[in-house]
Amino acid sequence: MDESEHLMTTGRDALLRLREGNKRFVANVRSLQSLSSAARRAELAVAQQPFAIVLGCSDSRVPVEIVFDQGLGELFVIRVAGNIVAPSLIGSVEFAASQFGTRLVVVLGHSQCGAIMATLEELKQPTANQSPNLKSIVDRIRPAVQDLLPGRPGDDAADLVRRAVRANIIASVRQLRHGSAIVEDLIASRDLIVVGAEYSLESGVVEFLEESS
Repeated sequence: MDESEHLMTTGRDALLRLREGNKRFVANVRSLQSLSSAARRAELAVAQQPFAIVLGCSDSRVPVEIVFDQGLGELFVIRVAGNIVAPSLIGSVEFAASQFGTRLVVVLGHSQCGAIMATLEELKQPTANQSPNLKSIVDRIRPAVQDLLPGRPGDDAADLVRRAVRANIIASVRQLRHGSAIVEDLIASRDLIVVGAEYSLESGVVEFLEESS
């Protein structure tokens, strides 16, 4: 896809491309466009125009370009444990949306997220002398999930993790939408879309949470 086509990609069109790419991934079919080539590398050495920004978890089982069947230069990917939102990560989103004209931001969480499970365990039984760096991740996730404990009647541990994963995704979407004057302006004036999504490790399916606000 050439630069002019990228510049014309709306948030909704970008969302459709991600949906279609994930369907190919689930069906175990790869598009030719997702394959790298010398010509594509040469093209990208000059400039890039990613059609979507993805803030995802660092988990090795969720390689963003692969699960969306996209190739070099298609996605601006930011990965951090627990798909948390912190100043440097917001800055990365601001940079890509402003610099490249990208009109879609996806916060991508996933099932059985280790950072979420670690946070739940920490809430149940605090760790003595926890690494301040690990604590900074837990503290970012904590507000989104702490109200889920001690859980609902009939809940098991897996139900709790599922609800916590979803709650954390929604919280991160809200922080991106309302925690940056630049992002808020782009949403209001240039139709930037910020949505949440959850990847299933079991099925490979990405479910988009467009209702998150």
